[in-house]
Amino acid sequence: MSLSLASSIAQSALASTSTQVSIVSRNIDGANDPNYSRKIANLTTSQTGSGELVSISRAADKALYEKLLFAQSGGASQQALLSGLDQMEQTIGDPASGQSPSALLANLVNALQTYSASPSDLTVAQSVITAASNLTNALNGATATVQGVRSQADADMSTSVQTINQLLAQFQTVNAAIVRGSQSGADITDSLDTRDSILSQLSQQMGITTTTAANGSVSIYTDSGVTLFQDTPRTVTFQATGTFTAGTTGNAVFVDGVPITGSSSPMPLQSGKLAGLSALRDQVAVTYQSQLDETARGLIDAFQETDQSATPTLPAAAGLFTYASVTTVPVGGLVAGLAGQIKINANVDPSQGGTVTRLRDGGISSPGNPAYGYNPSGAASFTGRIQQLIDGVSVTQSFAPTTGLNASASLTGFATASVSWLEAARRSVSDKSDYQNTLVSNASTALSNATGVNLDSEMSKMLDLEHAYQASSKLLSTVDNLYTALFQAVG
Repeated sequence: MSLSLASSIAQSALASTSTQVSIVSRNIDGANDPNYSRKIANLTTSQTGSGELVSISRAADKALYEKLLFAQSGGASQQALLSGLDQMEQTIGDPASGQSPSALLANLVNALQTYSASPSDLTVAQSVITAASNLTNALNGATATVQGVRSQADADMSTSVQTINQLLAQFQTVNAAIVRGSQSGADITDSLDTRDSILSQLSQQMGITTTTAANGSVSIYTDSGVTLFQDTPRTVTFQATGTFTAGTTGNAVFVDGVPITGSSSPMPLQSGKLAGLSALRDQVAVTYQSQLDETARGLIDAFQETDQSATPTLPAAAGLFTYASVTTVPVGGLVAGLAGQIKINANVDPSQGGTVTRLRDGGISSPGNPAYGYNPSGAASFTGRIQQLIDGVSVTQSFAPTTGLNASASLTGFATASVSWLEAARRSVSDKSDYQNTLVSNASTALSNATGVNLDSEMSKMLDLEHAYQASSKLLSTVDNLYTALFQAVG
């Protein structure tokens, strides 16, 4: 081997080793960055036998990465639902607290039973009014809570859409840089890490799938197939509603004019925070509100007063419970927001100027009309009407099928089923959230093992490279000494 060739090999080895040291150093620096993928120096052997750097690539596992994106989307969706259900669960409180509508209804029945034993005791009669008031306050408060959850979900949807648009704009910049770098042969590994990081963040907002073109450009689609990005980002729009009542329908999220949330969407999102928020606002909370509303309607119906004339001609009227200054009993099924309006009839509430004995005697709906009186003799020991009220909560009623509960049940059974429904919904979502979090953890660990940095391995490589560098340096020094000796001999 000539000295010239030896020198060339030594210099090439030094340059190659130096580059590899730089890459190993990058790996060590990125060891604690969850978005960093291990960089790899791709070498080839030249005609002279020396090592030459061809390119720099990074460790990647497409299958594991897609599993991570899928798990993150599912986890974000369940977490959004769980957060809302946690808030709605406050409407029933701890089972031992007795603050749920069903528990308060039971308290009302107990108070009526006590009153039935002492129909002349005004203090006991007042305890019935107090129990009834506690129940209406609970229904009013539950409605406010549920609509607050819907309003917050709507606001969070707006924030999510803003985040999505920002991420898509960032993605466009990085994706273009990768395409240019691929064409010029530049090192694009850090840009690939950045692009994957953006996709990871995007997957938490909405379920996505991706495809990669021959030039390295990535296209993004929602998990239902709507195009989000193809060379340029699509416009994602949403108009926040703000204030919600039981009858309010929130707006849909659109991608280039195509709705991806809501009942009118032809291709609705399946996962991601946005999908969870939409389901919470438009389905879960709406269903629970309808249960509250039907509980309120059932109360008004069970405690209604009817014409006691020998030949009844007057319509049923609101008795102990009424709403929005209405004197009639709701007909025609579900009344949206009724639980937020139900209240104690002023005619029987002493705090509002009413007469509490009307609870025993009737005439709450129309004090001046004897047709609605149940105790025409005014007997202080009369219990017939009180017993009717007690029996009324156990009578089978018809409830709206949109409540998701049995459409034929007693008021007591329906209120109890509503509490069970909410608890079961929260438990189910909590279990799914735990499962998705486990999937995220497992997928993240597997991906890190496959593409992340092992410090022990990298430090071992660094030691080997140092030895190689020393060997190349020694060879170059030996060649230099031989050249010196040769020049001296010639001279």
